[in-house]
Amino acid sequence: MDWLDLTCRTAVLILLFLPFGASDDRLVPGKQLSPGNTIVSDGGAFALGFFSPTNSTSNPAKLYLGIWYNDIPEFTVVWVANRETPVINSSSSSPVLSLTNTSNLVLSNGDGSGRVLWTTTNLSTTPGLSTPAAVLLNTGNLVIRSSNGTTLWQSFDHHTDTYLPGMKLRIKYNTHDGGDRLISWKGPGDPSPGRFSYGIDPTTCLQMFLWDGARPVFRTPPWTGYLVTSERQYQQVNASTEIIIYLAVVDNDREIYVTYSLSDGAPHTRQVVTYSGEYQVQSWNNRLLAWEILANWSSLKCSLYGYCGPYGYCDLTAAPVPICKCLDNFEPASTEEWTSGRFSKGCHRKEPLDECSGDFLALPGMKPPDKFTLIGEDESTFQECAAECNRNCSCVAYAYANLSSSRSGGNVTRCLVWAGELIDTAKIGPVIGSETLYLRIAGLDVADGKRTESNAGRIALPVLATVLVLLCIALAWLKFKGKIEKWKKHKTISLDGMTTSYEPDEGNPHHDRKFPFVRFEEIAIATHNFSETCQIGHGGFGKVYKGRLGGQEVAIKRLSKDSQQGTKEFRNEVILIAKLQHRNLVQLLGCCAAKDEKLLIYEYMPNKSLDATLFDDSRKLLLDWSTRFNIIKGIARGLLYLHQDSRLTIIHRDLKAGNVLLDAEMKPKIADFGMARIFGDNQQNANTQRVVGTYGYMAPEYAMEGLFSTKSDIYSFGVLLLEVVTGIRRNSNSETMVFPSLIIYSWNMWIEGRAKELPDSSIMDTCSVDEVVLCIHVALLCVEENPDDRPLMSYVLFVLENGSTPLPAPNRPAYFARRRIEMEQIREDIQTSANSFTLTEIEGR
Repeated sequence: MDWLDLTCRTAVLILLFLPFGASDDRLVPGKQLSPGNTIVSDGGAFALGFFSPTNSTSNPAKLYLGIWYNDIPEFTVVWVANRETPVINSSSSSPVLSLTNTSNLVLSNGDGSGRVLWTTTNLSTTPGLSTPAAVLLNTGNLVIRSSNGTTLWQSFDHHTDTYLPGMKLRIKYNTHDGGDRLISWKGPGDPSPGRFSYGIDPTTCLQMFLWDGARPVFRTPPWTGYLVTSERQYQQVNASTEIIIYLAVVDNDREIYVTYSLSDGAPHTRQVVTYSGEYQVQSWNNRLLAWEILANWSSLKCSLYGYCGPYGYCDLTAAPVPICKCLDNFEPASTEEWTSGRFSKGCHRKEPLDECSGDFLALPGMKPPDKFTLIGEDESTFQECAAECNRNCSCVAYAYANLSSSRSGGNVTRCLVWAGELIDTAKIGPVIGSETLYLRIAGLDVADGKRTESNAGRIALPVLATVLVLLCIALAWLKFKGKIEKWKKHKTISLDGMTTSYEPDEGNPHHDRKFPFVRFEEIAIATHNFSETCQIGHGGFGKVYKGRLGGQEVAIKRLSKDSQQGTKEFRNEVILIAKLQHRNLVQLLGCCAAKDEKLLIYEYMPNKSLDATLFDDSRKLLLDWSTRFNIIKGIARGLLYLHQDSRLTIIHRDLKAGNVLLDAEMKPKIADFGMARIFGDNQQNANTQRVVGTYGYMAPEYAMEGLFSTKSDIYSFGVLLLEVVTGIRRNSNSETMVFPSLIIYSWNMWIEGRAKELPDSSIMDTCSVDEVVLCIHVALLCVEENPDDRPLMSYVLFVLENGSTPLPAPNRPAYFARRRIEMEQIREDIQTSANSFTLTEIEGR
């Protein structure tokens, strides 16, 4: 057999297996679809026709009407019409699909009996009113349309096992149908409905479930109020393709539904409930010519519903394998079973609750447990939510969130409370869906007589020994120095219930402010011995914990013991913040220096740092234009105080979105003064050999020459101002088109007269155009290359608050005139400096 003969035979075989007939994208009355014919979407992505499952073992073969991918070599069905009524393919009968004048698709047996195997049901049933058409769209959606374009029916409303981009999974508020569900196939060759299903929990409308019949297999965290979020980012194997899944939630008066879309250029991607009970995200890989599983929600045993038992949780942050753990103050109910890998019995309390007593321990970064009760959806505050649980003796935990809901037209709060056992929770870290769970435990101060006695036994001897040693040292020092009168003036006070003391510092006449000190033991108790559950941030200098001291929530920064710059930064921050008092500066409540431990205690800021909100799609909706403009002016007031209105002139040197914290009312407070420097009354600038800070916020004269002044902070403020207006990070090339930085992108939009297009899309419809243009104008003045051309902060604040002042035209911003090779060298120098001196990023203090 020669090559030509083999080619011809192969071509004949291919043609035999290709479907015959029409290949347009629609079916109209009078036209029928039969086996061997297909309807192909305009664009060629999907096909509608009859198929027999490839792994089917039935004889004769069963035919199904379905939709599949048309432009990939692997036959993959995404929708099946007659799942429960397959057609037996035989020579005597051939099924046909037709569109009636009543706008219904009808699948009949085709043997002359007129037996209907499957049909659609539409509201429009009067014939002759219009000429309908059934059209297969390139999204995979089969729609029936009237002649005026009205959609009468669509396959996207009738789910099988596959969730395609643009599909909706919904629950209607005024019905009790249980909502939409994806239903798995029964087997690899059997499209009939299987055991497993996936959809919104009809009880709460707040979370998604994967079920095996009526038994839950997997549960997502409750909805936290986001409307659109970039839920997942994936990278294909052996490919440069990045796939981003954008998840959207719509909540209105009629229904709540979830849908999703894909980033531009993403390959075919689908979510599917498999016949084996897994919920997978699959993407077609053109290099491997196969479906690649990007995510498998039920592949980890630890994440299965209730796997870790009552009061147990799956620690998904544990590396390399997630493991079951007990909630704080709980222990395994059966140590033997727990150590052998059987967790179904879960955990029980180490110390029982005494009637209605006990404290609430904050566990951040948790997936809230199941079986919650929703309280006060429209009016409850955090304090009311806490009180609701506190006065109910059966309440074991609560969680609170402020949701932004389209149904409400504004902010909606959500209070979840739990009574009875806590089941199916996990530690997922600071990601979408995580919340702070407040767990009721035995009292942290005095739970009962045994605990008091135990604490006394553990603490009495070390404390007594410490006091004696300190007393001896103090007496020896006083005698040697002859400073008895000084010793008599030493004072001890109580700051909001915290035992503190302060003493004068004689080392510098500028440093005559007294420092508040807190005992290390008190801090250890407040953070549950620096438990991971209390950790809310970390950075180059150490970790940040949330705790409660003297009845007040605080953020505690614990400097790393091996940090080479820790002592200098610690002293610098204590000296500066202890002297500074302003509503837009973070408040220092105390500090501790015990042996090699150095800790700073700040007021707790519940809305995290500005960057944690501004650049998070699920939280940025909290920042409408009015809130953003107030944040901008608040930061300006804080800087004006530092530069001009305080006793000292302070240069912050690391102003950035990560160092601006937001309080409960979204008011900004400048934080992290470890890099700050004090200027004398007549001093204009200073020079340093060690450049520290954050690339992109640093002024060019500081980055290249080490020269800094108040104008260095002005430059950083300009960059920050552009970030707040645009919602774009300073160095995000993907969002600034071809421009290497936000500054250059903004400048080009300005000179092209397109500044009105710069605002963040989430505020575009509600922002004041005049205020936005004013902010952009001010920002471009602040980032000019020559420091002398940048305005003072007093002028900036005056312009922001009055608005009508004529402003000079901005010059081209910094870095425009620099050669590329010089800039690359600067970047390397900055990175080298940053590696030796990094700054703490704090969230949620």
